[in-house]
Amino acid sequence: MPESNASRRTPAPPVAGLPPAARDLWQQIDALLAAIGCDDDTRAAAAWYAVAGVDPTAWQTAAGNAPEALRRLVEGQQQAERVWALHAARSADASAEGLRRMLLAIIRDLRVVYLLLARQLARMRAATDLPDVERRALAQLTRDIHAPLANRLGIGQWKWELEDLAFRYLQPDVYHRIAKLLDERRTDREAWIARSVAQLRDALAAQGIHASVNGRVKHIYSIWRKMQRKQVGFGELYDIRALRVLTTSVADCYAVLGVVHGLWPIIPQEFDDYIARPKGNNYRSLHTAVIGPDGKTLEVQIRTEEMHRGAELGVAAHWRYKEGGQGDAAYQARVAWMRKLLEARGEGENDAALAAELHAELAEERVYLLTPKGQVLDLPAGATVLDFAYHVHTLVGHRCRGAKVNGRIVPLTWQPASGDRIEILTAREPAPSRDWLSPQLGYLSTASARGKLRAWFRREDLTANLAAGRQILEREARRLAVPDEVLERMPARLGRKHRDDLLVGLALGEVGVAQLTRALLESQQPVAPATAATPPATRRPARGGGGPGALTVEGVGNLLTTLARCCRPLPGDDVAGYVTRGRGVTVHRGDCAALARLRVRNPERVIAVRWQSAPDRAYEVAILVLGYDRRDLQRDITNVVTNSGARIVASDSHSDRDVGEVTMHFTLRLHDFAELSALLARLSAVPNITDARRLAAG
Repeated sequence: MPESNASRRTPAPPVAGLPPAARDLWQQIDALLAAIGCDDDTRAAAAWYAVAGVDPTAWQTAAGNAPEALRRLVEGQQQAERVWALHAARSADASAEGLRRMLLAIIRDLRVVYLLLARQLARMRAATDLPDVERRALAQLTRDIHAPLANRLGIGQWKWELEDLAFRYLQPDVYHRIAKLLDERRTDREAWIARSVAQLRDALAAQGIHASVNGRVKHIYSIWRKMQRKQVGFGELYDIRALRVLTTSVADCYAVLGVVHGLWPIIPQEFDDYIARPKGNNYRSLHTAVIGPDGKTLEVQIRTEEMHRGAELGVAAHWRYKEGGQGDAAYQARVAWMRKLLEARGEGENDAALAAELHAELAEERVYLLTPKGQVLDLPAGATVLDFAYHVHTLVGHRCRGAKVNGRIVPLTWQPASGDRIEILTAREPAPSRDWLSPQLGYLSTASARGKLRAWFRREDLTANLAAGRQILEREARRLAVPDEVLERMPARLGRKHRDDLLVGLALGEVGVAQLTRALLESQQPVAPATAATPPATRRPARGGGGPGALTVEGVGNLLTTLARCCRPLPGDDVAGYVTRGRGVTVHRGDCAALARLRVRNPERVIAVRWQSAPDRAYEVAILVLGYDRRDLQRDITNVVTNSGARIVASDSHSDRDVGEVTMHFTLRLHDFAELSALLARLSAVPNITDARRLAAG
C-alpha cells in the first residue's frame, strides 16, 4: 500500500500477513475505493481495518503514531459493527435505530461511508459461497441499511449493484424470471437500441448540439419495483429500452429534450425534471418516455457530464479530501447539504425538504418550460405565464386569455418553474389589456414582452391612447383623492412636453403608474420656506409625531400634534396645522373641508406643518371599495389588505340585494402614500371590484 502523500506519517498496514480470504476481500474493497476516487488515507483505513480484525494488537500499536484522520476512519468502521449487531437482534425498531446510530457514528468523517459501502458490496459479491441463512441475513442487512444509504448519498453504481444482489438472494425465483425475460429479448433489443442511438445522434448533429448518446442497462431490482408500483407486467414498462444522453451544460440538456420530443411522440405523464427538482440525494437528470422506432416505447435520460458523475459517484464526485482545499460556492453548498443529510433527523424532516433547500442555494438564473407538444423554451427566472405566451409568439400573447400549468388553471401572473408544461388559452381575436403594462399588477416581467405589448397599443389611434391615458390619470387621482390643481403640474414633473404627451405615455406604459404615484406624492408636498425667513432654531420637531422627525411645525415652539380624524392625513399629503386650546396642534389635509371652515373663523391659528421621514410610523386612512357582490368577496379583499402589510382598524360593508352591489368602508393603518397607492391598485384588480379609492377629506 503506497504511503499517503497528504500524510507521510501514516504507517503502512501489514496486509501481506492477512489470511488469503481477508486479503482478497481487502483487495476488492481497495479497488472499489480507487474506482470512485477516494484518497490514500481512506484506502489505508480499509487496509488497517482488515489488519485490526485479524491482529488487534498490530492496530493498537500503530494507532499511537497514526494521524488523527486515519484513527477516525478506522474507529468509524469499528463503531458500525455495533449497528450490524442491532440489526441482527431484529427488535421492533432495530433497523431505524441501527441506521440512526450508524449515521451518528460516521458523521465525524464522511469518508467512512464509502468504506462501509465498499466492504458490504465486496461481501455481497462473494456471498454465493455462504450458507443460505448467512447469505439471506447479509442480503437483508444490505437491503435495509446499505442500499438505502448508497441511494441517499447518490452513489448510483453501488446502489444498483447492492439492490440487485440483495434482491437475487432474498427473492431468487422472481430475480431469475426477470433476468430470463431480459436475456430472451437481449439481441433484438440491442439492435433496436443501436438504431435509436444512431437516429438521435443524427438529429442532435443536425441541430449543432454536441452530446454523447448510449444505450442504458436497466437493473433487475428497479424493473421489479416499477412493476410492483405501477401494477403492470414486464411488457408494459416504458424504460426497458433506454438511452442516456450526456451534454456539457444545463441549457443543452433542455435543448436535447426538445430534439427528443420533436423526433418521437411523447408519452404523457412520463416526464420528470430532476434538474429543476432534484431527488433527495441530489440526483439531477431529465427523464422522458417516447414512442420510438417501430412504435416501441423508449426512455431517454438527459444530464450533463457533471450530473452523471454525481449520479454514479454521489457526493464523491464533488468531495475531495485535501487539507486546506478551497471550493466554490456551489461546492460548499453541497458539502453543507451533505452533512445535513447524514445528521439525525427531527420529526417531520425529510429528504424532500433538504433537496428543496439545496435547490434554492443552487438555483438556475433561467427557467426551462415545455409547450404542450414538448418543445422547450427558456425564459429569465421570475417570468410569468403571460411572458411565456409572448415568447411563443406575439399574437399568442395578444390573444392570451388564460393558462394551464401541468393541467391546472393558473392566473396570468403565475411564475412557472423549470419543467412545468404550459398551455396558453387564447381568444379568437387579439385583445390585450393595458393593465398588463402595470408593474404593480405583476403580469409581465420581461422587457421583450412589454415591448411587444407597447407596440400593439402604439398602433392604436391617437384618440384611443389619449382616452386610455386620461382614464389612468383620473383613476389614480381619484384613488388617492388628489385635487385637480395638482394634476396640472404632472406633465412637467414627469418630463413630458404637455398633457396629451403624458396621456399617451401613460397609455403605452412609457410612464409607469409607480412614476405617476410618486409625482402625485411629491406635487402635494409644500415648498419649504427660505432659510432667512424661518431660522432653523425656530423649527422644532413636534412631540406628538410618533418618532424623531415625523412632523415639523414651522415657527412655533415644541407643541403636541395629533392627526385630524376628519381627513386622516398621510405622509406626502399637503397638510396644515390648527392650534387648538389645550390639545396642541391638529394636523389636517390641505383640502380638508373642516380646515377650510376653521381657516375662515380663526385664520391666525392655522400654521405651516411639513412631513419628515418617519419609516416606523403608521397612519390611519379611510378607503372605499365598490363592486358586485359574490361569494368570498369580503375574504378576498381582506386577504389583499393583510398581505400588503396594512392593518385593518375598522370595516363595514353594505350589500344592495336588488342590484347585487356591495359597498365596503375600511379604516387602515399604513406607513405612507406610496403604500396606499400600491394597495388600491391591487384591490382594483380583485374580480368583481369596480372601484377602490381613498375617501376625500372632510
